[in-house]
Amino acid sequence: MAADEALLERVVRSGGAFLRIYRWDPPTLSIGRNQHDVFENTPVVRRPTGGQAVWHEHEVTYAAVAPVALFGSLRKAYCEIHTRLARALRSLGVDAVLAPAVRASGRPAGCFASSVGGEILVGGKKLVGSAQVRKRDAFLQHGSILLDVAPERSFNGGTTLAEVLGRSVTFGEVVDAITSTWSDLRPSLIASAAP
Repeated sequence: MAADEALLERVVRSGGAFLRIYRWDPPTLSIGRNQHDVFENTPVVRRPTGGQAVWHEHEVTYAAVAPVALFGSLRKAYCEIHTRLARALRSLGVDAVLAPAVRASGRPAGCFASSVGGEILVGGKKLVGSAQVRKRDAFLQHGSILLDVAPERSFNGGTTLAEVLGRSVTFGEVVDAITSTWSDLRPSLIASAAP
């Protein structure tokens, strides 16, 4: 995630917009910048963005980095990014919708255990978890789209593309669907196999 922080610094200094899509090797747990590390015997990385714990294994991670002015506000950026991701997921056959603006009570340890307004749901279950951080006039939004979940890592909660579609979905399928929904914004696209 240091690469995402470097992109944020670049946008702060000289502008531009980036969409980075990647996956993790080896599988890793990331925790939000304000979350306490209570996970023992697990490789842990702290995200510069907020939010709760996410197990990165069978999923697609994205990082959108841009000036806030490109979208008008952080909230508008959050919803616009999710609108585009939902459109990409619908192109794969997923009945993806944005969550209503109702915040769940309590703070579960796992990101996918609850949703907030604007996140992507399928059948009332969270499919995409995202969080933002702002630095001066720029922002970084991280997110995770679950392809599948290893049974021993079920604390994520939510749902997966495999569960929703009844078949395996590849990293490449999701990358292709996402990039097709970003062509009008023309961010620089960076896709990689590891953080």
